[in-house]
Amino acid sequence: MIPCNKQVKNKEQIAIWIAVLLLALYLSPLYLLGENAHIRVHDNLDSNIAWYKVLTKSGELFGPLNATIPQVINGLPRNAFGTEFSGIVWLHALFPSMVAYALSQTITRVFAFLGMYLLLKRHFLTEQEAYLIRVGAALAFALTPFWPSGMLSTLGMPLALWAFLTIRNRQASWKEWLVLALLPFYASFVLGFFFFLTAMALLWLRDVIVKKQWNLPFLGSIAFMTGLFLAIEYRLVYSLLFGEEPTSRNEFVSSKLGFWHTVRLVFKNYLLGHTHVMTLHTFIILPVLFIAFAFVIAKQNKKIEKQFLFLFVLNFVLSVWYAFWFYKGWQPLKERFSLLNTFNFARFHFLRPLVIYLDFAIALWILWQRGEKWRRFVVVSLVLQILLLCGFNEEIRYRIIGTPSFKEFYAEHLFQEIKDYIGQPQSSYRVASIGLHPAIAQYNGFYTLDTYNNFYPLSYKHEFRKIIAKELDKSPELKDYFDHWGNRVYIFSAELGKHYDFRKTSHKKIRHLDINTDVFKKMGGRYIFSSVPIMNAKENHLRLMKSFEDSESVWKIYLYKVE
Repeated sequence: MIPCNKQVKNKEQIAIWIAVLLLALYLSPLYLLGENAHIRVHDNLDSNIAWYKVLTKSGELFGPLNATIPQVINGLPRNAFGTEFSGIVWLHALFPSMVAYALSQTITRVFAFLGMYLLLKRHFLTEQEAYLIRVGAALAFALTPFWPSGMLSTLGMPLALWAFLTIRNRQASWKEWLVLALLPFYASFVLGFFFFLTAMALLWLRDVIVKKQWNLPFLGSIAFMTGLFLAIEYRLVYSLLFGEEPTSRNEFVSSKLGFWHTVRLVFKNYLLGHTHVMTLHTFIILPVLFIAFAFVIAKQNKKIEKQFLFLFVLNFVLSVWYAFWFYKGWQPLKERFSLLNTFNFARFHFLRPLVIYLDFAIALWILWQRGEKWRRFVVVSLVLQILLLCGFNEEIRYRIIGTPSFKEFYAEHLFQEIKDYIGQPQSSYRVASIGLHPAIAQYNGFYTLDTYNNFYPLSYKHEFRKIIAKELDKSPELKDYFDHWGNRVYIFSAELGKHYDFRKTSHKKIRHLDINTDVFKKMGGRYIFSSVPIMNAKENHLRLMKSFEDSESVWKIYLYKVE
């Protein structure tokens, strides 16, 4: 007769293989469809994917600290594109964009699953009977629709926490240290791990105060990973500490919400999450957490129940911190200390995916222990959450809402026609776009005066503003958007508003454009790519050269030349 623990171990292995199969099915559209796949546009196709291509084609991948990328805004600082030691940069340098994207998704989700599974098995749900919850929660976490260019910045946190807690318990081997050494090459310091490492430092400080334990190996591991991140992100460190020229971030005004708007944002973030760290916890996970909370609040004898309660409260505290970072009461302090504007400390809420899914797993285990009826509830909750996450697969989600495929968005064949029609070296003239993202022109090799970047010279922002000043004056919303944020250096039209996706089926027209084409021309601008016809083009000294469209693109491009 096979021992009970052997049977459970076999069941756990089967569950892991089923999870791996589901993960492979989830990722399969990226490999099967290639450039016909539908993926996220916001902070992905409209920016990062084009950035990787521009950087690798620029010859400045390993450029010096003062290097510039001439293809963007007449010389975008090389440091704006981040470190050359990032794994995702190398994927895009070695493979076509969609292949690199598929590989990055695979790497991130596999290690997200592995990390959450190891964390639960080693430190939280160690009982053999909890295998189904361990595997199910790890799979659910790995399926979350994370921000693609974040890599393991948030989804790698469980793996890092597994390593840190093992080192803290003085049970570490070389494996834990290897994890801490490798993660910084596939994660971002400012988009996740600064906040995670701060949390680890606070945990170490708690041990010092409460347990009177200095735990030097734990402290050393935190210092080791932090030092490695700073070394890898040396361009960011240099720009923040030694940058001489003011940048666009110096004009950020992030704290402008009144008290009640801030309170509303607390609950919006708590209930719905954030686009860069989507957890899809609203409909299934949150009710499970409150049910477990109802049981735990009455009796907190077990360590696991205290852990659950801590994470339950922390989840809400992180939403409070996020929202109140934008409270206008902070602004005088931010104006006095520029680092509070240039570095987004609101991102402590990037810890929430780890906190929510770890708390979810613990809640399920608390309910599991209450008997057979609750065990069925646990299984149903896990299945429903995984099905919900599968429904948010990029191919399903973005195809349903009508987002262009990768091929349709970048429209390489169409822009090759435009390039051939102009018939000059792309480096000899500058272009800008109206009604579509400048990343599309950048991806296709054009030199653009417009861009979407979160770090560029403030002097350029002021110069470019002269082109669109009259359009900004027409729209207080656009004026505030550009002046107090300004990451999108676009030729805005008050008639189009904050929209950059006017496809050939839109039938939209601009009737009263008012831009300063003299400044545009002085900056090197010669052509405008517009996805909508400009009815008063002559008044703006623009001449329609030709319109371009084909079946492989969602755009109809009107090519205007500045006269």
